[in-house]
Amino acid sequence: MLIPWPYPDEGAFRPEPPVPSPDDEDGRLAALVAQRLSSDWTTRRQQIVVTVQNRVVILAGIVTGPETRRVAGEIAWDVRGVADVCNALRLAASRRPRH
Repeated sequence: MLIPWPYPDEGAFRPEPPVPSPDDEDGRLAALVAQRLSSDWTTRRQQIVVTVQNRVVILAGIVTGPETRRVAGEIAWDVRGVADVCNALRLAASRRPRH
């Protein structure tokens, strides 16, 4: 009786390379965006929460002005691998004196 045995170079003994999960990529993107937001002088002291789902960055929280909101969105867009940005940042309510 003859039993065929594959040679090692036929692929029977080579493990498949790990496929990165989408969660790993989303976590990496969230970390990169958060790092860049914390290092920019315009956005570093703002209350910004970064979430990433399927390479879409979601910015939430409260910022001091429209320029800060715009800069945060641009920073998120500049990160390589980001497919889209949902800028849900709200402006802090300004305290105006009542007349």
